[in-house]
Amino acid sequence: MSENMLHDTSILRLENITMQFGGVVAVDNLSMEVRPGEIVALIGPNGAGKTTAFNMITGVYEPTNGQISFEGSPVVRNHPRGKISKMYAGQNADLYKNKETLSPSVDRLTALGMARTFQNIRLFKSRTVFENVLIAKHLRRTRGFFSAVFRLNRDEEASWREESLSLLETTGLSAVKDENAVSLPYGLQRRLEIARALATRPRLLLLDEPAAGMNPQETDSLTAFIARIRREFGVSILLIEHHMNLVMDISDRIYVLDFGRMIATGEPREIQNNRRVIDAYLGVEEN
Repeated sequence: MSENMLHDTSILRLENITMQFGGVVAVDNLSMEVRPGEIVALIGPNGAGKTTAFNMITGVYEPTNGQISFEGSPVVRNHPRGKISKMYAGQNADLYKNKETLSPSVDRLTALGMARTFQNIRLFKSRTVFENVLIAKHLRRTRGFFSAVFRLNRDEEASWREESLSLLETTGLSAVKDENAVSLPYGLQRRLEIARALATRPRLLLLDEPAAGMNPQETDSLTAFIARIRREFGVSILLIEHHMNLVMDISDRIYVLDFGRMIATGEPREIQNNRRVIDAYLGVEEN
């Protein structure tokens, strides 16, 4: 996708993002966007580069090349440097060469307004449902270390507790707030992980295979839950998902990766009927 096809109003914008590991280009020159209020899906066969893209967006990986902007401001930027510059196999090697390198931490990007869940659920195993959400609130701490030590932030702590309880009510988890997080049924653990992400007050929520391991009934419930999150919290959502019914039911737009490269983008109906996408998922018979 060319740069002029991206919207200036996008909440998330990837331009020419490339990730190279040694001699392997895992993501090649990826450009995409999420507009305010959208649910956008990033799909593709196993090994297509979807999770690698998520890891670059959220600061887990530093991209080899390219720029990521959040709410109109660049937050991640890099170009091939050092040894990798000599073996770089991607495109646009010099595009960002004379611009400042930006490499924020995961915590910094979370504080800016991004929140992410993971394919493998990562709850605080020894904590209750309520405590899992409350701990996430601390990422929005407004007072420093000494005020916490000397209990000068009691009003703030009380506010966090109230907000956490309200969030559990909204997400349908208040009845199990005192249960150990890992004792919940699988579907509720997924819901809790999303609630914990929402506790950081994100404007962009990234969901990494939220329906993984779910049965059809749990997947239907999750689909409705994600739609309600968008509506009630006003967040934009970018998700990776292999469950195509969920993707087609809920997405405003879909991007398709194959071997690290974008092969299609469009609305669900367009993607369903795209021959190149069908071939990528089902394989092409050799003559």
